[in-house]
Amino acid sequence: MYILWVLSTQGATRFGALRRLVEGISTKVLTERLRLLEQEGILYRHYEPTVPPQVTYGLTSRGLELCGVLDQLNGLAESWYSSQVSGVRG
Repeated sequence: MYILWVLSTQGATRFGALRRLVEGISTKVLTERLRLLEQEGILYRHYEPTVPPQVTYGLTSRGLELCGVLDQLNGLAESWYSSQVSGVRG
């Protein structure tokens, strides 16, 4: 889900930048997750045959549909967190 959130907030992102933004994940695991999401039609992969190759990932229309759900989950998490913090203070 974090990969989707990064792409939804950053827009289409090159692999190297995505690897830096998604901390704590190995290159191998990131590549596997991106391939899986591409197979499911949630993101697209754009390959430029340059030296070095440029690979950019972005959300498809199907992936963009998930952004609404991710935003709702984020809103709920923020609500729960703020009620927890205010409950500790009160």
